[in-house]
Amino acid sequence: MLNLSDMPLLSLSEAACIVLADPSPSSKIALTNEIASAWQSGQLTKVGYATPPDRPARPTKPELLRPQDMPKRRAKAAKGRLALIHAIAHIELNAIDLAWDIVARFTMHDLPRKFYDDWVGVAVDEAHHFGLLEGYLFKHGALYGDLPAHDGLWQAAEDTAGDILARLAIIPLVLEARGLDATPPMIAKMHQVGDIQAARILETIAAEEVAHVAAGVHWFKYVCRCQKIKPVQTYQALVKKYFKGKLKPPFATAARDQAGLSADYYEPIAAR
Repeated sequence: MLNLSDMPLLSLSEAACIVLADPSPSSKIALTNEIASAWQSGQLTKVGYATPPDRPARPTKPELLRPQDMPKRRAKAAKGRLALIHAIAHIELNAIDLAWDIVARFTMHDLPRKFYDDWVGVAVDEAHHFGLLEGYLFKHGALYGDLPAHDGLWQAAEDTAGDILARLAIIPLVLEARGLDATPPMIAKMHQVGDIQAARILETIAAEEVAHVAAGVHWFKYVCRCQKIKPVQTYQALVKKYFKGKLKPPFATAARDQAGLSADYYEPIAAR
């Protein structure tokens, strides 16, 4: 395990790359918490510069499939709920790496420390979410990796690796915002079938993801101001260019509004 006290010259971006290079989910969680603590306490002080890998290291399992090849999941059955929780755990593991990737990849933009504070905080939240979901799987006789998963999230990261505005538009403002839409119906379904543990985990995730989308909105607008371009029109152009799909209603407009993602961003380009 990384011992930051033995590496006083390590920068935040270098530390982020250490997380990305570690294939073990448990190590990613431990490293995330250790690095975040060092950054927040002032033990780590420099953002620095580093070259993150094109793809984060991954365990040998789960098997990665194309999204269209994933088996259907039905929450009414216990196996279906396990498959759903496993799928969300995979998303949260990717989200840990996505947060560290944005920390390491975009250090050339002369961004304020608060930018890095926010994404380090997101990484901590995502690590917590993965731990909750992994605990659910273990309690029900399963492990992360037992079921297949899809690789769509990291494809989006690769597509936006060269453009900070594209990364912010697609990851927090499309994919995480979609989580705001999709999670409440899943929570309702879990309550309906009496799976209170799963419902509470999803409620925790839903509440904390609002802040993640809000961070995306804030920094998207900030970079647009720095570049003297209009946020709404820029967002719509980037989504059309980089998002391989359609923005599909229904939208959780209250949660999106709470995060600062107003309907004028997404409604004009939503699927009809």
